[in-house]
Amino acid sequence: MILGGRKSITFRLTLLFASASTAVLLLLGYLIGGSVDRHFEAQDMEVLAGKLQLTQHAVEKVGSQSDLDALPQQLDDSLIGHVGLAVVVVAPSGQILYATRGAEFPQVLLDKSQQFDPERPIAWETTAKQSFRGISTQVTTGMDGAPPAIVAVATDISQHEHFNMAFRETLWSFVVLAALATGILGWVAARRGLAPLQAIKRKAADITAHRLHTRIPVDSVPVELVDLVETLNEMLTRLETSFSQLSDFSSDIAHELRTPVSNLLTQTQVTLAKARTPDEYRDVLASNIEEFERLSRMISDMLFLAKSDNQLLIPHPEQLDLIDEVKGLFEFYEALAEEKSVALSCSGTGVVSGDRLMLRRAISNLLSNALRYTPAGERIVVRVDNSTDSVVKLSVANPGKAIPAEHLPRLFDRFYRVDGSRQRFTEGVGLGLAITRSIMRAHGGEASVRSDLMSTVFELTIPRQPLETPIHAH
Repeated sequence: MILGGRKSITFRLTLLFASASTAVLLLLGYLIGGSVDRHFEAQDMEVLAGKLQLTQHAVEKVGSQSDLDALPQQLDDSLIGHVGLAVVVVAPSGQILYATRGAEFPQVLLDKSQQFDPERPIAWETTAKQSFRGISTQVTTGMDGAPPAIVAVATDISQHEHFNMAFRETLWSFVVLAALATGILGWVAARRGLAPLQAIKRKAADITAHRLHTRIPVDSVPVELVDLVETLNEMLTRLETSFSQLSDFSSDIAHELRTPVSNLLTQTQVTLAKARTPDEYRDVLASNIEEFERLSRMISDMLFLAKSDNQLLIPHPEQLDLIDEVKGLFEFYEALAEEKSVALSCSGTGVVSGDRLMLRRAISNLLSNALRYTPAGERIVVRVDNSTDSVVKLSVANPGKAIPAEHLPRLFDRFYRVDGSRQRFTEGVGLGLAITRSIMRAHGGEASVRSDLMSTVFELTIPRQPLETPIHAH
């Protein structure tokens, strides 16, 4: 089947199979035809060699003029009964001493100047449209001083020619029919061989957005297609995960946007329900500002992540001492930490090349997250480890309730919360960790988390040197 000029695999396999089998049959036919020709030539040479030897022996016995005169009768008696055999004896002067009736020889066999090989016959066609194969040689007579004569013998090969012609017609007819048959068989074999692909196609056609959990069974496909099916199943797994995350993200962002918008709408409607004093309007506007700030932060964060998704998050590197940046952020969070009765400490040192604002934002997100979940009276510990040559690791550890292992891989997803039922904190919208991971990937690094009964540790891995081509987050 050919669609829009594109040849199907079935057509290509059929054409390849038919071409290969036709080539083999043609070669076989050529070899068989050649073998038959050589067989007939060998048979003819056996007859010609015997008659040439007989005639040569008779000519060699000629020792006088009387022997020469008796030569034709002697040869007639020797060659009687040999149908289709032609013999000619030519004297050095060109005089024909003997020739069978109707014998026509090409001049090349009768010319004494030609060094003709008696082991290699030549074939020709007479004026009567008869085909002959013959050989010739020079023979020395018994007459003193006489130059050698030329003896040529030939046999009629017309029957051989007719047989070869009929044989070739039959052979090539068989080759054509066999090529057609192998083409049809090749098409059937290709169709049956590609049947598993059709099954995969039907199975894939049943997969929709609501059935992304469906997988193509690997056990029912040939070994050659196992890798393809496994790759398709892995792709479906990624699609299912992405689709689920997108669906959760859409629901989460709708929820996050609905709350401040609903608050603004309700408060505005209540305010406009009756006349208010200027101070009351001022209080309402001040309250609305908080909701607008929350919306603004969320929109800003979403724009930041959109830049990351579209490979527009390009760091502007400079040399930074991470411990200095951490201490600067401690000053910013000091009041909040004192309010929550949480201590802050840091240790280590490490210099990297990165975007100051981006890295401060990433570290700030981790500190904000740690302050949110650290119990009162506990301590948040920040460590900078520069023990490796290529990267510097910054970890933020805070005591608190352990995070279940199944939640750890998704903590950096947008709007993901370990406890989806609890109320959202007004100071966070669930995008901080996602932004942190995007910043790390833009720098060629990575963000990770581990948690146990003692503490939860977020770790940033930052390359010492900037990338020539930034690695953008996805």
